[in-house]
Amino acid sequence: MKKLIFSVVLMTWSALVLAQTPSRQEQFILDLSKKKFDWLINKQYDSLTALLDDKVQYIHSSGWTQNKKEIVDDIKSGKLNYQNVAIKESQARLYASTAIVTGLGSFGGIGDGKPFSAELRYTEVYVKTGNRWLLVSRHANKMP
Repeated sequence: MKKLIFSVVLMTWSALVLAQTPSRQEQFILDLSKKKFDWLINKQYDSLTALLDDKVQYIHSSGWTQNKKEIVDDIKSGKLNYQNVAIKESQARLYASTAIVTGLGSFGGIGDGKPFSAELRYTEVYVKTGNRWLLVSRHANKMP
């Protein structure tokens, strides 16, 4: 009886641990999302441009929206200058050729010449085209 109870507890615990561990592809998407934030901070325009779908839409927590050209141009010009991004949590869910990343992080920098700092909950949608993942949508909400 003790062996049966131990086995059931062990299987339940194992299932919970495995369910919380991202798959290899989910981890790849999470790493790609993190790299994107690094590229924004380090102004790596080529990498960022390659990741963004031509029809990407960024919706900032203020309601401001940007397309691909505006995102890249605003970072190049300094209109939007990310200085730090600290991701506190994130997860990826895969659906065939679509990946949805949800996360929470602290974002800081300079926007329109004014410093900003915000705790944001965000959603990013990636679509696999050929053998590349492209960011097609991003939306952020300020946390109280």
